[in-house]
Amino acid sequence: MPKNDERLIAAGIYIISFFTAFLGPLIIWLVKKDDSSYIDYHGREYMNFFISYTVYGIVSGILVILLIGIFMLWVIGILAMIFTIVGAIKAYEGQEYRIPFIFRLL
Repeated sequence: MPKNDERLIAAGIYIISFFTAFLGPLIIWLVKKDDSSYIDYHGREYMNFFISYTVYGIVSGILVILLIGIFMLWVIGILAMIFTIVGAIKAYEGQEYRIPFIFRLL
């Protein structure tokens, strides 16, 4: 079981993303990744999540021309919010959560 401060920082990666989509979690992850493998895991998971959903958003934005993209943008936005909240909860509980539908690039 990770320590309490590791769990708080890992959950903070997800929570701060509501205010600073990319920069806040990136800074936390880069500063703390060498201190804890648990924080490193959640930082990588969030960065992969952000990259994947950015790609999905770009593709959906292009598909707005065909009108299907409007629906896809709503679905992507809702899923991103849900997975971020679930990720924060799982990180605080001390579990390693794998966000669905993302590319594992990092």
